[in-house]
Amino acid sequence: MTVSENALSAQPTRSQGYWSNVWRKLLRDRVSVACMIVLAVIILSAIFAPLLTSYDPAIGSVVQRLKPPLTDGYILGTDELGRDMLTRLLYGGRMSLIMGILPVLLALLIGGTLGTVAGFVGGWTNTIIMRATDVVFAFPSILLAVAIAGALGSGLLNALIALTVVLIPPMVRVTESATTQVRSLDFVEAARASGAGGLTIIRVHILGNILAPIVVYATSLLSVAIIMSAGLSFIGLGTKPPTPEWGLMLNTLRSAIYSQPLIAALPGVFIFAVSLSFNLLSDGLRSAMDMS
Repeated sequence: MTVSENALSAQPTRSQGYWSNVWRKLLRDRVSVACMIVLAVIILSAIFAPLLTSYDPAIGSVVQRLKPPLTDGYILGTDELGRDMLTRLLYGGRMSLIMGILPVLLALLIGGTLGTVAGFVGGWTNTIIMRATDVVFAFPSILLAVAIAGALGSGLLNALIALTVVLIPPMVRVTESATTQVRSLDFVEAARASGAGGLTIIRVHILGNILAPIVVYATSLLSVAIIMSAGLSFIGLGTKPPTPEWGLMLNTLRSAIYSQPLIAALPGVFIFAVSLSFNLLSDGLRSAMDMS
């Protein structure tokens, strides 16, 4: 075994036992377990929506409009066009979860790469990347998302682009900060001295040690992304009718707030439940990692 290989094998990265310990501590947290159950139920219900309901989410009946919950044949009532609310909520969960999770994953990939490069290389590379990030931070996130989506035009793809652009800068900043801290540690310097290349050091030494805080932060961003995506759909810059989506459903049900307030509030309840669950799960994951 060469000196370089010895340096790689001696690195103090997160082991499999560490993540097993985190998982065990997470399962002991009742709030985190409850959040995981809520998320699992909502996600699985959205995936298997065709098996859980026989109604079409886009077809309704004027004579059945705004039926209250527990009406015969409609567990959660009907919307302003007589469409089954339970069906709309289940299918709407698909779009809301996609618009919440996909931008975070793309931001994690793009922003994580830029932040790692900025933190590891330093110098002018760091300055250029971080100053560009600061420019985006000068604008409130939701206003910037509205501006980008408005410039590109309404639609699912444009909303996803807008959300991804908004979420990349905070991911860059967190990743750059974590990488800068790890870069100065002894085992990274030892790897450099042994002749290991930059890509090898990043892949083997850096990523294993910055993954934990990045995962925690990405989990917290999921709640933010879901709320912002619902906001874009609410103002007409996201999903287009008749496609069900929780934010869009809140908009179309505004006229029913006085006649059927419970039905009008149901999409908001689902948005609140999912965003709160992701937020609390992120807190539980952070605590489990701190104790491991």
